[in-house]
Formats: sequence, C-alpha cells, structure tokens
Amino acid sequence: MRLPAALFDGTVNEHALHRAVVTYLANQRQGTHDTRTRSEVSGGNQKPWRQKGTGRARQGSIRAPQWRHGGIVFGPHPRDYRLGIPKKVRQLAKKSALNARAREAALLVVDPLEYEKPKTKTLAELLAKLGVAEKKVLVLTAGAGGAHNVYLSGRNIPNVLVMRFADATAYEILWSDAVVVELPALGEAGEKAEGGEENEKGSGGGGGDA
Repeated sequence: MRLPAALFDGTVNEHALHRAVVTYLANQRQGTHDTRTRSEVSGGNQKPWRQKGTGRARQGSIRAPQWRHGGIVFGPHPRDYRLGIPKKVRQLAKKSALNARAREAALLVVDPLEYEKPKTKTLAELLAKLGVAEKKVLVLTAGAGGAHNVYLSGRNIPNVLVMRFADATAYEILWSDAVVVELPALGEAGEKAEGGEENEKGSGGGGGDA
C-alpha cells in the first residue's frame, strides 16, 4: 500500500534519533543512588594514634576515605537526570524511526484489530501469520474500539509491546524488529502530520511503500 507522504518521505536523521534515545533512557533513571561521605559513616570520632612518634603516617580518623569502611570520595548522590528535547526534534526522530523500519520492509499494516475480548492466542496467531512471531514486535493501535483488549491480549507475549500510535516514541520503534500498525492509526497520523506541515510551510514529500 501507499504510505502517507507526510510521514514516510525517506528521511532518516541519525542525529535526531540519537538525541531522542539518549533523552528517553536518561529520563528513565530514578537518580536515587547515594553513597556515604566521611561525615555520614559511623565511628572515627578520635585519632587512631597520636600525631607524632609512632613512625606511621599521621591519621585523623579511621573513617577517612583511605581507610577500609571509610567515607566515599566523589561518590554518586541523588540527582535528576532528566533531559529535555524540542518537540520538533522528537517528532523528527519518530518520523526517522518509522522511515528506517519502512526502508527495511519491517513495517506491516493490518486492518483494525477489533477484539471483543482479550485473547492472547488470537494475537499470537496473527503475528505468526505475519512471520514476526520470533521477533521483537511493536503493535501500534489507533486507540479506539478494542485497543484496550489488544493491549491485554499482547501483554503476556514475550517481546511484544502494544501501545497507541500517538504514544509511541522513536525508542520503542527502534527497539522493535518489526512494527505492526493498524490502518486507521496510520491514516490518522498521516493526516495530522500533513495538516501540521501545511500550517507551517505548506510543503509535502513523496510517499513510500509498505
């Protein structure tokens, strides 16, 4: 089928992809690691021996950094690792990731997955028919109808991630070996991207094939 030209113009910006992945991974860090300094470890309230006359090096505390069980010098402390990324760069990274998967023929477009109830077997059979059962698969839904049932159907399958197309980032797309997209989700995303381009520049590009 013909892919939306607004999304699939063949652009793969590696710099934007790298920045999006680094930002995503940094934002997953909790930053709760902590080490004790010499003021926080117990003991060491007095000198281990007198200053002079012993022939040994002078020491002020057995909890100094050079002692076993002493304080840690320049160790990690709680901090925020969160990074920011411009909205347009994030959108370009997602677009580049989709183009990369389309270029590799790893983008599969399917009809709406309208499941009346969660059924893991049904989704597993679909992935087997598509030939991606043994791969890491990202299933992107339109977010309407039985999207929740699709999510419940895929959460027990190893290496299968189900999420809305609008929520997917460049990281999830690059993580997967194959991307399965519902046709309505692809159409909605294409129309939204095309509308955004018309509002900004009014320019378009040639579409790709899947």
